[in-house]
Amino acid sequence: MTSNIQRPRSGTIPSMEISGHALKDNTVIVVLGASGDLAKKKTYPALFGLYRNGYLPRDVHIVGYARTKMDTEEYHKRITAYIKNLDNDPEASAKLEEFKKLSTYVSGGYEDAPSFQNLTKHIGEIEKAYTTPHTNRLFYLALPPSVFVPVAKNLKDCCYSTRGVNRIIVEKPFGKDLDSCRELLSSLKQSWTEDETFRIDHYLGKEMVKNLLVLRFGNVAMNAAWDKNSISNVQITFKEPFGTEGRGGYFDEFGIIRDILQNHLLQVLSILTMERPVSFGAEDVRDEKVKVLRAIPPIKHEDTLLGQYVAANGKPGYLDDDTVPKDSVCPTFAATVLRINNERWEGVPFIMKAGKALNEAKVEIRVQFKDVTQGIFADISRNELVVRIQPSEAVYLKLNTKTPGYEFRAIPTEMDLTYKRRFSDTKIPEAYEALILDALRGDHSNFVRDDELDVAWKIFTPILHWIEGLSGPRPRPLPYPYGSRGPKQLEEFITKYGYKRSAQEYNWPTTNISNL
Repeated sequence: MTSNIQRPRSGTIPSMEISGHALKDNTVIVVLGASGDLAKKKTYPALFGLYRNGYLPRDVHIVGYARTKMDTEEYHKRITAYIKNLDNDPEASAKLEEFKKLSTYVSGGYEDAPSFQNLTKHIGEIEKAYTTPHTNRLFYLALPPSVFVPVAKNLKDCCYSTRGVNRIIVEKPFGKDLDSCRELLSSLKQSWTEDETFRIDHYLGKEMVKNLLVLRFGNVAMNAAWDKNSISNVQITFKEPFGTEGRGGYFDEFGIIRDILQNHLLQVLSILTMERPVSFGAEDVRDEKVKVLRAIPPIKHEDTLLGQYVAANGKPGYLDDDTVPKDSVCPTFAATVLRINNERWEGVPFIMKAGKALNEAKVEIRVQFKDVTQGIFADISRNELVVRIQPSEAVYLKLNTKTPGYEFRAIPTEMDLTYKRRFSDTKIPEAYEALILDALRGDHSNFVRDDELDVAWKIFTPILHWIEGLSGPRPRPLPYPYGSRGPKQLEEFITKYGYKRSAQEYNWPTTNISNL
């Protein structure tokens, strides 16, 4: 006899299952900036991924909006150009055709009300087909920050639904320093409430960043050693193997610190170091993130190492980019040290590193623990917990073990959780898919709150003003060859803050004992 009793799922997180009002039907998603790179490379592929897997609202319609004039055929060609994994899959190809049919386009300006009134008219025609009067609108701003404010105001004045839920997703950057951020936040709040606003930092949608909450607070063994008594130093690293590639003009205005450290890596650090929240509800998590960020003082000049890549290995240097000013001292590499002045983390250096034109593509967290008590071991490697955010998501713990065989000595090895091996049948969604789904569900957990931004800019604004010559002479970045690990002074820099490299005999993923 077969039992029909369904076993409860283990490991459920009740507080994560409580979210805001989910948009389940009668919803129009408007992508503003639909002709731009962000929309075609990230937003539309994410929307298709959600549609293909049945996660968009019933009877959803997607409206693209931009200045560019183009017909339906050209619009569909653009929005599907970066959608992958359709080879020899008739089901996916059929879904793509459906996706095209529910996607329409309107061209118009970003600063004039008549253009937005025309957009509203188009949305209204779509909504006439809905069977109930309740209609929802989700606006995605895939736009440069220079037009955030006029677009947000025009959307509120001309396109706001009075018969349902309205939400707006805003992309970074959120200002260039503390004052400009506060000005931007203040302007947006005149049109949209905090509850309606979803500020996207796509690193918060990455699988391994979201996993930090469970790793930390779902494992007693992990949490017991998570403080200054056990941890020597922490590195959070972002590496790109390519340079600005013709986008140097934009990059030169913002630099590597604004582009990566002040937002992506700081968000990672806040989740890594925050205290246990009351629940995994959005406000409880964000309260703890703000609390730990408030304990970080502004970064000091002497705790910063800046670099700029030069031509090497057949690749051009940063200043060889025609869009970059020839005398630019904008850093393309930065390593900086943050301190957290609270009981848990006092004295632990958090080394954040990010660079372009380096030797590999990698984003990882490396937590290095303190030395074991001396006496019975000589020169033994430190334990390290490594969380690889991308590529090839993984968590591994480097520890010491006895060499196999007759000899009695310690060698470093690891406990390895590589996702593609352990979870072989699971497709990890793209970060933008996860975040758009969260916005549709009304879950703010993985979006940036206004007070988070304010505290983050307080940490970084003094060092940015120093780099830009607003508080004394501008520092000159150290040159490093395209394709290298960064400036040659980097090793000395991280060693100064307590980092020790593993013993030479550590080899990943396999170790040949005969070579030791």
